[in-house]
Amino acid sequence: MSTPKLYSYWRSTASYRVRLALALKGIDYDQQPIDLRAGDQLDEGFAAINPQAQIPVLEIDGVRLHQSVAIIDYLEATRSEVPLLPTDPQAAAQARAFALTIAADIHPIQNLRVLKYVKNEFGQDQDGVDAWARHWIALGFAALERMASPRGTSYAFTHEAPAYAECFLVPQAYNAARFGVDMGPFPTLAAIVERCADHPAFVTAHPSRQPDAPAEE
Repeated sequence: MSTPKLYSYWRSTASYRVRLALALKGIDYDQQPIDLRAGDQLDEGFAAINPQAQIPVLEIDGVRLHQSVAIIDYLEATRSEVPLLPTDPQAAAQARAFALTIAADIHPIQNLRVLKYVKNEFGQDQDGVDAWARHWIALGFAALERMASPRGTSYAFTHEAPAYAECFLVPQAYNAARFGVDMGPFPTLAAIVERCADHPAFVTAHPSRQPDAPAEE
């Protein structure tokens, strides 16, 4: 069986999610960097790999998968030795809802292509673009805090170890830090992120550890 290949960009939070899932499940893989800043994702060759011209893409088991949620759910279905979702169907649905609050509601309106559009089409300077991103991240984090805080667990849905929800939360928290989001109003989320920081999978998957990361990162 060939080694899986992940088409990724070091600072892409969607790629970061998949790297975390792969690391938590102990799956070795090769990386093919796609430089979003340079527009590599728009090249004709990459469009043949993913018609959306977006990352991440994971080549595994003879298939190409895109969209981070679909990729992680595939890994969960086919590599169940290290489960990321709770076994209880209700808890699993709640963990997915937590993750989709990030993947479907927060991330899409503050990713690179949207921020470029806000800047170029609506005449916003960098401060305006950053304020846009902070607004939507903070709004989403307020909802996530309400989801996580009543549980009293060490992680979002478990005491034992980071899992499905953390694959989404930690990358979004990394992005929040880039835009100067104050985590003070979100103490539960901040504590979860801090607990993940020294976990080997989270160290390995961190943007600064990726082969295409700039040296200063």
